[in-house]
Amino acid sequence: MLQNITGRWGVLVLAALADGTCRFSELRRHIDGVSERMLSQTLQNLERDGLVRRNVLTTIPPHVEYSLTGLGSRITEPLLALITLVEESVPEIVAAQTRHDRAG
Repeated sequence: MLQNITGRWGVLVLAALADGTCRFSELRRHIDGVSERMLSQTLQNLERDGLVRRNVLTTIPPHVEYSLTGLGSRITEPLLALITLVEESVPEIVAAQTRHDRAG
């Protein structure tokens, strides 16, 4: 279950759904580089774990929307905080990498 949440695509799907309900095609556009197969598999795993809700709308044509469950929202909140912390720390991380690479 932890791998489903913290894996590359799981993190990106949860972060995208934190902004609200999305259709499959919206998620695919939002998450750069994910294939249809991988996105579908990730959504299925997150749905199975109780983090994502899949809602099939009986419109013409029918479509499916995805959203976070209550559990998904609770788990995503600290995940987003971690993402923000990492983004804010990029200059320090790059400096550390540069020092390490120069030291050989």
